[in-house]
Amino acid sequence: MWKASLAILALALLAGCQKPPDAGTPGPGGTASKTGKLNIVFIPKSSGNAYFTDIESGFQDAAKESGDTYTTAAPSQAKATDQVQLIKDQIQRKADVIVVSASSPDELDPALDEAARSGILVMTVDSDITGNESHRQAAILQAANDEVGKSQIELLGKMINYDGEFAILSATKDAPNQNAWIAAMQQTLKDPKYAKMKLVDIVYGDDDAAKSTTEFEALVTNHPNLRGVISPTSVGLAAAAGDLERMGIYPGGPNAKGAGLVLTGLSTPNQMKEYVKKGVVQAFQLWRPHDMGYMAAMLADQIKAGKVKPAEGVKFTAGSLGEQTFGKDCVVNGVKLITFDKSDIDKYDF
Repeated sequence: MWKASLAILALALLAGCQKPPDAGTPGPGGTASKTGKLNIVFIPKSSGNAYFTDIESGFQDAAKESGDTYTTAAPSQAKATDQVQLIKDQIQRKADVIVVSASSPDELDPALDEAARSGILVMTVDSDITGNESHRQAAILQAANDEVGKSQIELLGKMINYDGEFAILSATKDAPNQNAWIAAMQQTLKDPKYAKMKLVDIVYGDDDAAKSTTEFEALVTNHPNLRGVISPTSVGLAAAAGDLERMGIYPGGPNAKGAGLVLTGLSTPNQMKEYVKKGVVQAFQLWRPHDMGYMAAMLADQIKAGKVKPAEGVKFTAGSLGEQTFGKDCVVNGVKLITFDKSDIDKYDF
């Protein structure tokens, strides 16, 4: 009988996407602070990143509408250990909601569980704890991983005529979102359409501009037949673009050999605008990071008020972004992928 009870409990946990706090402690769906307003804290992967600054602006806009309080606590480097300490700090500060852009799929789990036991609502945004979803209640992510991976390969493919060697300049080795996109890219390459495209290397710039530049230069040196580089990280793509301009080996560049080296990836239009206008980068992609922060804050307010219980298929309204639906593992992929090039980049400001 007790085995059957445990099985039922396990199914309940999976359906709710989060392990419950220990008996006797308040749950994440409880009331807000004594003022009736929430203290929402966002913990990005690192500070000084324009991409996360735009996510923060979404939190700020949502907080203005809901009346909640929003703050951010960012580590100086993209390290999971630093995020763990910040989570523990926010537990001591009695935050109502902690939203993390995870630097690791599993290293944060004990700290997130401790937060849940303290009655804090735990969510992820931008980067999930992939494979460990039971340690948070909901995730607000960008376009689905498969869509991002396929779109990045197709975008590069068009620019190199679907033929030649290419490499990937990623962020950190443990970044869940980066690894999911790369896995989708590798799966996409199995399509006969991309048979002449060969992935020759994957390197990691740790979301640090200096290291990303060094890794990009190493790719160029180590792979003399390189036709393209995909950098699915805003820091990495901007750093590589600056270095590519300096080298002058982009298509049409003063030092280009043959067709030149094509660079693309994921970044904000404001970071990449000058490189697109100069022809260093022809096209790249992203979504509106602001919208993820906005949606996360709006959802947090509704969960804490008991208006929404995350589960696959459940719908909720995210303010001006309209109706959204939870997918598998309580993930919301409500932000659309955008392709930027010289024809439209001036239309965007983020």
